[in-house]
Amino acid sequence: MLYIVATPIGNLGDITFRALETLKKVDLIACEDTRETLKLLKHYGFEKPLISYYKDNEKKKIPILIKMLLKGKDVALVCDRGTPGISDPAYLLVKEAYKNNIKVIPIPGPSSLSTSLSICGLPTDKVSFYGFLPKKEGKKKKFLKNLKEREETIVFFESVYRLEKTLFQIYEIFGNREVTICRELTKKFEEIKTGELKNLIEQLKNWIMKGEFVIIIKGKE
Repeated sequence: MLYIVATPIGNLGDITFRALETLKKVDLIACEDTRETLKLLKHYGFEKPLISYYKDNEKKKIPILIKMLLKGKDVALVCDRGTPGISDPAYLLVKEAYKNNIKVIPIPGPSSLSTSLSICGLPTDKVSFYGFLPKKEGKKKKFLKNLKEREETIVFFESVYRLEKTLFQIYEIFGNREVTICRELTKKFEEIKTGELKNLIEQLKNWIMKGEFVIIIKGKE
């Protein structure tokens, strides 16, 4: 069987009992970064054979993993943090598993998407998630303009290196919307900022600029 296993987004104590049991019993763990997964396994006192599986090599690794699954091996797929398939590689392997009549089992758990939505203070009955924004400024600006009229709450990720420019672009295009910005969720230096975008931009100089950010924007009223 193929297990899609959620792992902690920061605090290692957030892993579920079921996730640990699954990782201990499978024959192989496919992981985004073997070093990150090894840290998790060592923290809980066990080891397993690991194989790297990330965006740039997934098409190459899928036939290897499917072959093992067809031979009766149990494989777990994890990403560095959170739930595989939520802006991390997973769907191509899952799709191929279904094609080969391989059973796929979800092992739910942490996700920065659901974690940030739970504390954003914005409507969550209708939400659109867009992963990481385009890196090129022109493409990003066009992308944001296409979202301006959306009425649902909008969520995406952004790198620390582009956060400041992105927030200014959002203000330019969306106006002074209500937003929530999260960083280092569940970790020691967790930061959650909520309020009108203009006020948050003015506070930028006091922020710890490290890690990846979740940005949540209130939809158009």
